[in-house]
Amino acid sequence: MRRSKWASALSPADLEHVLGSMQERQFARGSCIARAGQLVEHWMALIDGFAKMSVASEDGRVSTLTGVSAGVWFGEGSLFKHEARRYDVFALRPTRVALMPRRTFEWLRGTSVPFNHYLQDLLNARLSLFIGALEHERLLDTDARVANCLASLYNPELYPEAPRSLEVGQTEIGLLANVSRQRVNVALQRFQALGLIRLEKRGLTVLDLAGLRGYRASCGCALAAEGGRPGSGAA
Repeated sequence: MRRSKWASALSPADLEHVLGSMQERQFARGSCIARAGQLVEHWMALIDGFAKMSVASEDGRVSTLTGVSAGVWFGEGSLFKHEARRYDVFALRPTRVALMPRRTFEWLRGTSVPFNHYLQDLLNARLSLFIGALEHERLLDTDARVANCLASLYNPELYPEAPRSLEVGQTEIGLLANVSRQRVNVALQRFQALGLIRLEKRGLTVLDLAGLRGYRASCGCALAAEGGRPGSGAA
């Protein structure tokens, strides 16, 4: 928690006050961290592990919104609006979660300008993520959606501690990109052949982040995200 961007702007005394109010919980793989419909009383962050945000329809269909990895904070929108949570959060592997009580969250909002600036940047980054995901879902083919899904896990505002080596399985990537595990496997093999990633026993290592961000499978190539070429850059 001390490495969080907002925490570095607090005085030592204020930081200790915040940390003293927080709780930690552990969740097994597959368990529910937070349930849609529950009143939100904490701001949350993953200490370690990996989770997904998802929504479900009344007939049981599930759509994954985004992934949540270590260092990621979430739930601020529902705290702002004093409303029930609108999505589920499930642990995709054993996960530890830090919980900041509402009273501490509101105290920081009322006393810390840097904390409010951090929240503005976080909300803007999250909005850009979801707009980009909607764009990719409608305009890109399957391989490009997988590439952009991986690239999105390196947004510095949302995933400040993302390592180049990701312990993420093909099933998990499929949930995040909304494609089948089999199609994820095909896409990852193609990315490895292009030198964008290296597949490992427990995940993958990103070798060319710019290439992933600019990938367009319909072109049969990886376009650099920089340099002004068509379709380049992250959303």
